[in-house]
Amino acid sequence: RSSWLLLAPLLTPPVPVITAPPCSLCPEGAHRFQWIRNLVPEFGISSSHVKVLSSPVEFYELLKVQIKAAKQRVVMASLYLGTGLLEQELVNCLEETLEKSLQAKGSPDLRVSILLDYTRGSRGRKNSRTMLIPLLRRFPAQVRVSLFHTPNLRGLLRLLIPERFNETIGLQHIKVYLFDDNVILSGANLSDLYFTNRQDRYVLLRDSPEIADFFTELVDAIGDVSLQLQQDDTVHMMEGMEHPYQGDKVAYCEVANRRVMEVINSARTRQELLHAKTFHSSQPGSSLLSQQGSQASRGLKPEPDTWIYPLIQMKPFGIQIDEMVTETLLTEAERDARIYLTTGYFNLTQAYMDLILGTRAKYRILLASPEVNGFFGAKGVAGAIPAAYVYIEHQFYSEVCYLQQQERVQLQEYSRAGWTFHAKGLWLYLAGSELPCLTLIGSPNFGYRSVHRDLEAQVAIVTENKALQQQLHQEQEQLYLCSGVVSTSTFEQPNRYVKLWVKLVTPLIKNFF
Repeated sequence: RSSWLLLAPLLTPPVPVITAPPCSLCPEGAHRFQWIRNLVPEFGISSSHVKVLSSPVEFYELLKVQIKAAKQRVVMASLYLGTGLLEQELVNCLEETLEKSLQAKGSPDLRVSILLDYTRGSRGRKNSRTMLIPLLRRFPAQVRVSLFHTPNLRGLLRLLIPERFNETIGLQHIKVYLFDDNVILSGANLSDLYFTNRQDRYVLLRDSPEIADFFTELVDAIGDVSLQLQQDDTVHMMEGMEHPYQGDKVAYCEVANRRVMEVINSARTRQELLHAKTFHSSQPGSSLLSQQGSQASRGLKPEPDTWIYPLIQMKPFGIQIDEMVTETLLTEAERDARIYLTTGYFNLTQAYMDLILGTRAKYRILLASPEVNGFFGAKGVAGAIPAAYVYIEHQFYSEVCYLQQQERVQLQEYSRAGWTFHAKGLWLYLAGSELPCLTLIGSPNFGYRSVHRDLEAQVAIVTENKALQQQLHQEQEQLYLCSGVVSTSTFEQPNRYVKLWVKLVTPLIKNFF
């Protein structure tokens, strides 16, 4: 009980009002989403460079292949790195690739940058830090390990809250894995469950140097305001950098905001200049020779039919781009449009719930049944978390029924024997279309934590290409196939019984998980 009392100082944080950006939607097709480039860089690519993965094993094998093939850079951001045999094999792959780079003629080109969360990565005696220290010792000039520590965990609160519970205050939750110019966006962490039987989503963007540069710069920016792991398992900040929990909180957050926004704005400027250059060279008035020259300078890249928009959410630093874009997408979705939204932890913010219940599109929301919730069977207080999610789900379903929206808003529970569920994101089908033209994929869960506490990143993928739309549609169908529709009888089942104390405590703690 005392553990919950330790959270008392943060039980009722203020909820600021977000004003969505003006939305100048174009009348048809994928181009109606170009307003997003007013906020973030727009990367136009060919759909042939996008591959949607479907299984944890495929994800794990791809990680190993990409690490072994890397020549210039490996950049990995995750909540944590696990400590099992599969994770050790990943570390071994990194070591082999670094060794090859070291033995190559001249100075080694390969640089490895790993960003993890400090609290989650430090949990237990054997942890993410102890897994990576051998790499730091063997390749000190090539390897960097940064551990982000939330500025909100400080002072007496930091001293009193025990391990595991301290992770409720705020985390580095971004998951991006890039190797030279290939980028994997996912919600999956670097842990054996995510390589075997924990269902998530994964997309590979091949040969995409501008996108890889952007995420390298983003991880570098967060790394610069994070604690740096040393060979002796100590940590320290870069020289001259404000400390996240010992220094001035406002000053630290201002520096972090400036570093991250520099990355976003400089990439946006670069992409706008590139877009303008490409646009002018392809105008009817420009000569065939100049068009051919322009294509040659771009390496004969095909015309883009797919656009990637990185959406960043870092509320501790005052950055709320993902929230703005998500709210606008939900607000502007037209009548008879269909939105398939999935989250491993169904705990939507009030703003998202209000938009789902008050707008015109049809919603199919996929969430974890109690048995596939990641906390199912956990020891202690954490073991009650699946019941808390059932309670939140039941409350939302009751609101749907009260508003007589059951036809428009449908809940579906993912259930699969021996598996857990961690997939998150959405697919948007325009009215009258059988295929999605937009998906969101990355780390956010659409809950309070994702919006207010943690560092998050996902991408909006907008495409006109039917083959890629079909890939995204099949991904959605495959996930929803393992689900059943929620009805009133769902909550009458014995495994949906929620104890009174859980009902009483859930409203107080729902902002922490």
